[in-house]
Amino acid sequence: MSKSILIIEDEISIAENLAYALGTDGFMPTHVSLGQQALSMLRQASITPALIVLDIGLPDINGFDVCRQLRQFSDTPVLFLTARNDEIDRIVGLEIGADDYVTKPFSPREVVARIRAILRRQQGNPQTNMGPAKRFELRQDEARILYYGHALNLTRYEYLLLKTLVERPGHLFSRAQLMEIVWTNAPETLERTVDAHIKSLRAKLRQTRLGSHDAADAQLTDSSDEGIQTHRGMGYSLSLA
Repeated sequence: MSKSILIIEDEISIAENLAYALGTDGFMPTHVSLGQQALSMLRQASITPALIVLDIGLPDINGFDVCRQLRQFSDTPVLFLTARNDEIDRIVGLEIGADDYVTKPFSPREVVARIRAILRRQQGNPQTNMGPAKRFELRQDEARILYYGHALNLTRYEYLLLKTLVERPGHLFSRAQLMEIVWTNAPETLERTVDAHIKSLRAKLRQTRLGSHDAADAQLTDSSDEGIQTHRGMGYSLSLA
């Protein structure tokens, strides 16, 4: 059965392009232009979407406020559409309960791919939600992370990067999102730095798990990603398994 996707977007051309891309990919898109209209429909259960695509800049109510009100009665996944490039706007969106965001202009195909990734994670949550909790222990007061009960020896950026992933297991972070969250005070840093730190983190996690004294040796002896999944062309997530 096709899954329903609710698009809350006041720009008709954007909504139509998204609806077309979703329809050709097997979804059933529904479009409304106003936030209050969408909230009323959702409260009355006149529509029960599998996911909501929500524009931040709506004419009647801010998309952040729509998400805040939605979270009072529903845990339906939300993907934000935003024309804003400010880091604080993106972080606020994630903190108030959004599952992901895409910055305009964007490719409708990318949005559909992100929707599918969110829905896959939602399907996996009931069975596997305890996986990361058994592996990792985040001690924020000490700025430390334990892996299988052993404290990790991490640099500042390695700690912040792993902390970001551990706090939201299963969430797909793009490299740009990780740059904004982790490297806030290093605007000149390139996105490939994320890849280098992911590689270093995996080696240290592997070293800890195997009890190896050399991270390079651990990297050679085991090809495991240690639960940090690579989503080609999209970013990274911490596996729920």
